Amino acid sequence: MTRITLDDWHRSGHTDLRFRGHRIYTRVQKAAGRPVLLLIHGFPTASWDWEAIWSDLAEDNTLIAADMIGFGFSDKPRDHRYCIAEQADLFEELLRSEDVTSYHCLAHDYGDTVAQELLARQSEPGARPRMISVSLLNGGLFPETHRPLLTQRLLLSPLGPLVAKQMSRSRLERSMRRIFGVRSQPSPELIDGFWELIMHNDGRAALAELIRYMEERRRYRARWVGALETASIPIQLIVGMDDPISGAHMVERYRQLIRQPMVKELAGVGHYPQVEAPDAVLKAYRSFQAYLDQAGVSPFPAEPS
Repeated sequence: MTRITLDDWHRSGHTDLRFRGHRIYTRVQKAAGRPVLLLIHGFPTASWDWEAIWSDLAEDNTLIAADMIGFGFSDKPRDHRYCIAEQADLFEELLRSEDVTSYHCLAHDYGDTVAQELLARQSEPGARPRMISVSLLNGGLFPETHRPLLTQRLLLSPLGPLVAKQMSRSRLERSMRRIFGVRSQPSPELIDGFWELIMHNDGRAALAELIRYMEERRRYRARWVGALETASIPIQLIVGMDDPISGAHMVERYRQLIRQPMVKELAGVGHYPQVEAPDAVLKAYRSFQAYLDQAGVSPFPAEPS
């Protein structure tokens, strides 16, 4: 498994995409004749979350990723009303810019909610890239089972801007250690990378606005949960079961609501499976791809030329 440092990740991407006047960091790796896989990261980190499995996934897929607006190496505008629909618009624009007409999706955390919005749009009128399948890692799929950290709740409160301003590397590390598995704790180098991504373009200032996605999950529950319940495409769930935010308790609710659920449970793993247990996530996703191939689910959609 080839690892990619944050510096190398930054250098290998681009900020050529302009989305509503904002520079967006993107990373695209093409594989001729292979399916397109869109990767959507979570909060508060960025597309570098996928680095541990990127090179292996690139053997079988054309990969497309971006730091969403407000995250990572992308612009983080002040006084901006961040919302999930806008992030979904961003990815649709990115896919169009790469001439993608159909794609698979792998998402995590905040990215799960963006994927749910993209999935909801599939049944609506209008020309857009077609989602063929989606694989979801730990995330707040159901607002009733989401258990945010105290820091997240404070960011959402009237104290949010002050809490964001006081955010530090040490506080980030404490939060991350709470949500990673006991045997897969984050290294100092990983925390350094996460902190650098937050601090780039003064990202602390955006945290109290970005966190409003938790309110959106409640407001649009019928739309986003409904998209999962009525989906006509294959959906896989890969879950670190020791995640206190959206682990075993979320899986229980998922099994209650979703017909014929395809779930891969990762014991001893926390909120960031692709970081904590990349080999297990890669194996689970490749098993899902094999299922798609056997089921004849368009294994080779159109990819960038």
